[in-house]
Amino acid sequence: MKCFLISDNVDTQMGMRLAGVEGVVVHKYDEVMSALAEVTAKDDIAAVFVTKKLMELCKTEIETMKLTLRKPLIVEIPDRHGDSHISETLSGYVSDAVGIRI
Repeated sequence: MKCFLISDNVDTQMGMRLAGVEGVVVHKYDEVMSALAEVTAKDDIAAVFVTKKLMELCKTEIETMKLTLRKPLIVEIPDRHGDSHISETLSGYVSDAVGIRI
């Protein structure tokens, strides 16, 4: 199984390529949705990494995909600006899943 990146900048794409993850650089809503449709149709993709900026651009659609698709796992990653509150995100996931506020 492979991972795939949908990024809004070349720096993130190059860093992930060094780790063996292929991907695309897109900037517009239609481009993101097209890339997601293409990658979710592939059977060998297990996880799709989407940068924070693009996740916010298509938030409703991606959340719907996360709830309805069995595969691939869609994961938000911080972009090169590093504006990510990962501890808040993880706490939110745990509280949603378990029902306990950490």
